[in-house]
Amino acid sequence: MKTSDFNYHLPPECIAQTPVEPRDHSRLMILRRDLETIEDAVFKDVGSYLKAGDLLVVNQTRVIPARLFAHKVTGGKVELLLLKRIEPDVWEALVGGKGLKPGVKVTVEDGPETEILEDLGASRRLIRFLSPIENLLPNVGEMPLPPYIHTPLSNPDRYQTVYSKESGSAAAPTAGLHFTPRLMSDLEAAGIQIAKVTLHVGLDTFMPVSEENPLEHVIHSEWCEVTPETAAQINKTKANGSRVIAVGTTSVRTLESAAAGCSIPNQVTAISGPTQLFILPGFHFKIVDAMITNFHLPQSSLIMLVSAFAGREKVLNAYETAIQRGYRFYSFGDAMLII
Repeated sequence: MKTSDFNYHLPPECIAQTPVEPRDHSRLMILRRDLETIEDAVFKDVGSYLKAGDLLVVNQTRVIPARLFAHKVTGGKVELLLLKRIEPDVWEALVGGKGLKPGVKVTVEDGPETEILEDLGASRRLIRFLSPIENLLPNVGEMPLPPYIHTPLSNPDRYQTVYSKESGSAAAPTAGLHFTPRLMSDLEAAGIQIAKVTLHVGLDTFMPVSEENPLEHVIHSEWCEVTPETAAQINKTKANGSRVIAVGTTSVRTLESAAAGCSIPNQVTAISGPTQLFILPGFHFKIVDAMITNFHLPQSSLIMLVSAFAGREKVLNAYETAIQRGYRFYSFGDAMLII
């Protein structure tokens, strides 16, 4: 297995620059693991592929406005992108600017003075805000859209899921962006359950794997949580013979991390803490029976995860079909249901 095995060519015009309105009018590709056919649908009709008793598991993380603009005492411009909170006022961040060595202090525009604590390599730094920043973020921060999106977002809430609750992500769990409150209500009325987990998404999620052998790649650590109540709901669903359907690769990682810590087959345990689970072809899925996901970047850990679930050749064929049929790719793009 090589990283290049997960490569494909995507014409730039296939990258969605703006979200579809309304949310649930994006396209939905149906990929059946036991068949060779590929169906086209609209996301608002996803319920017709689900059954009463199925459990949709969504990631309720909320993206923080983590892009900050600052300046040095000398007036030099600095940009900070918060990645992960380490302590109440200490964050891992990407920094843009010159001479940002440990000990250097910068001031966030309309915000606190900030000290560079440690060089973590490349543009990563450990930084400390000298007064609390979190409550100021809605006023001083901007939404950190992925670098392949060049069109400004007029409504920041369009980069949040409608069920987002727990702040902490540097990027949205994009498979969930297709749901509307009405669609979720209609699904529940049809007997489809909804459970919420949390995984705070880091930007490393989207980065291509650079090693030639993906087994040598050190997967990013992300904080996740499955509460005892949600664990019980998942375990009851599995015991009843119904399906657990993960909404997004972040929900997949969370569910399978919770299963890895459980000694009972096909069950999960409550977890709260970091996960470094790296899902590659050959992985044995213990909990996830179906998956809703967007179309991912070439050679990323995300396309590797999807390939582990549906088969590499089937996934790459589906991606090629999606390109031919005009599907929209990446964060604001269309979705795929793998069953």
